[in-house]
Amino acid sequence: MVQKYQSPVCVYKYPFELVMAAYEKRFPTCPQIPVFLGSEVLRESRSADGAVHLVERSCRLRVEAPRLLRKIAGVEHVVFVQRNVLNWKERTLLIEAHNETFASRVVVKENCSYTVHPENEDWTCFEQSASLDIRSFFGFESALEKIAMKQYTANVKRGKEVIEHYLNELISQGTSHIPRWTPAPVPEEDTHSQSGLRDPGSLKVCGPGSAQGPAPEMVSTDGDKLDTDYIERCLGHLTPMQESCLIQLRHWLQETHKGKIPKDEHILRFLRARDFHLDRAREMLCQSLSWRKQHQVDLLLQTWRPPALLEEFYAGGWHYQDIDGRPLYILRLGHMDTKGLMKAVGEEVLLQHVLCVNEEGQKRCEGNTKQFGRPISSWTCLVDLEGLSLRHLWRPGIKALLRMIEVVEDNYPETLGRLLIVRAPRVFPVLWTLISPFINENTRQKFLIYSGSNYQGPGGLVDYLDKEVIPDFLGGECLCNVPEGGLVPKSLYLMEEDQEHKDQLQQWRETYQSASVLRGAPHEVAVEILERESVITWDFDILQGDVMFSLYHTKQAPKPGPREPGVRAGGQLTDKGWALGADYSRVEAPLICREGESIQGSHVTQWPGVYLLQWQMHSAPGHMACSLPGVEDVLMALHSPGPRCKLLYYYEVLASEDFRGSMSSLESCTSRFSQLSATTSSSGQSHSSSLVSR
Repeated sequence: MVQKYQSPVCVYKYPFELVMAAYEKRFPTCPQIPVFLGSEVLRESRSADGAVHLVERSCRLRVEAPRLLRKIAGVEHVVFVQRNVLNWKERTLLIEAHNETFASRVVVKENCSYTVHPENEDWTCFEQSASLDIRSFFGFESALEKIAMKQYTANVKRGKEVIEHYLNELISQGTSHIPRWTPAPVPEEDTHSQSGLRDPGSLKVCGPGSAQGPAPEMVSTDGDKLDTDYIERCLGHLTPMQESCLIQLRHWLQETHKGKIPKDEHILRFLRARDFHLDRAREMLCQSLSWRKQHQVDLLLQTWRPPALLEEFYAGGWHYQDIDGRPLYILRLGHMDTKGLMKAVGEEVLLQHVLCVNEEGQKRCEGNTKQFGRPISSWTCLVDLEGLSLRHLWRPGIKALLRMIEVVEDNYPETLGRLLIVRAPRVFPVLWTLISPFINENTRQKFLIYSGSNYQGPGGLVDYLDKEVIPDFLGGECLCNVPEGGLVPKSLYLMEEDQEHKDQLQQWRETYQSASVLRGAPHEVAVEILERESVITWDFDILQGDVMFSLYHTKQAPKPGPREPGVRAGGQLTDKGWALGADYSRVEAPLICREGESIQGSHVTQWPGVYLLQWQMHSAPGHMACSLPGVEDVLMALHSPGPRCKLLYYYEVLASEDFRGSMSSLESCTSRFSQLSATTSSSGQSHSSSLVSR
């Protein structure tokens, strides 16, 4: 594989003639570049008028490689041939270089150019490009490639410093101006004989055995190229190879992409997301550009207007910036009724809103870069989890959240600079277990998680936010205008007759199972648990009637009882012969659930065995059942007309290993999570909770 390097434009704020005088000081030796052992001139010629000066040199470079590799190669230095064409009239220096040592095994080519700045004739621009093709090298091809590219990029930076050193030396010696070239008079009789050399165009820049000149982009500098000052000022510090990747990807987009190419900050994010692997970053960026075009994302900020309901109940908004100048977005997730919002506006509207937040975030980063005079390419998100409960684990809501994470990770990489999670409750590890596998590892490393009041004081928010911008609801003095959220009224939910969201309503129904509960004929679901400290989660809606929900544990597997034709597996699983406390035990206190309520809950199991989720018709307090109904009761209920309760339910089991794994992931993010970890994974007791949403 051929490795390529392309530099940004380096601008010397000195005239071309002075820069050339500094450049010539590098020869025949250059103490400032230790690997450069020396050079000798092989050929030299000038045009008749002196405008064009051609020099060909042989340069020796010391091999900086492991001793074993040098011994196998049998060399201590390598030889390069350098061909320089200096055109005083056009004020350009074009350089070509190639290796002579190991030329049959390794091919190294380099092109450089010094030209006049297109907007200031008293400044000089420098560019260089190179390629490395290792065909074979005693089985050490990969090692040689890494060593060569590392040394080359190190010398690139050193080369600029050397020119600046000699420029300062010239100025200190009193040489701050060198007159521009003017043509010398040529005798008329020499006109024809020297015409070939008089024409600067006749001195082509050629490589060995080649009649072609350097790549066109090396010959001139236009306003669409990146210079080192711009990169440092607007994009931040990059290594030479990172600069090269940015320039190569940008150039590829200019040649192949139809329409306006993305901004440099945007391209750089994709390179960072793929660790500056050019091919992988290009593939990721191309897919994102196609997605943006398909969904017209570039017009989103001009066309998107969130529904009034979303503006009222979506508890998120922008709030000044963090201590590093990053835009700060606050999300009061614990106060937000995610299930209600999903049922009121639909998944697509929420996704559009999330995309709009990300687009706005990029725009704010650009504004802060200009405001603070330093590169700011990401923002900080502060998530308040006070109030987070099991209603946030609504299964379709989790699926929608995972989809949003996937879309953001694929199309807005490296835009999150830091995520501050405060007031994390006991239920948070369950949510984290569900979503963390879908979050990129680089993104997870930016998470800081605080439980309880650990976000207060040293080591907390004051390390990342100025005291003046800490929101009032977190103990700060700054009034925060982010909406407080709250429960979305069910009267605002999407209705069955709403054809626009018909498919989504159907999808939600398919996620859940339906069940009917008759008096004396409860509906039961058996869940087999193989190891303790697994987590059973449930979510159900009461469509008709009132029911009582309970959770039991038994060591023996129940046998299915009779059920109505067409009803899914479940129904009555136990018989009257079982004795409470002997054959089974209640591990959750009974919960009365009224018609129209939504219930979410979870249970951390204490023992292996079979757990029974049971829904039975709610009776008056004096008639509440204290034991499981028998087969006779079920048969009578099935054949007797009477009131019937209906519900939709969903349950899921998180394995103990996965659940504990989420604890380890969280603890690795920050030591401040110890309280939450101890609460959720302590042994010897069962933890459970249910939440009712009306």
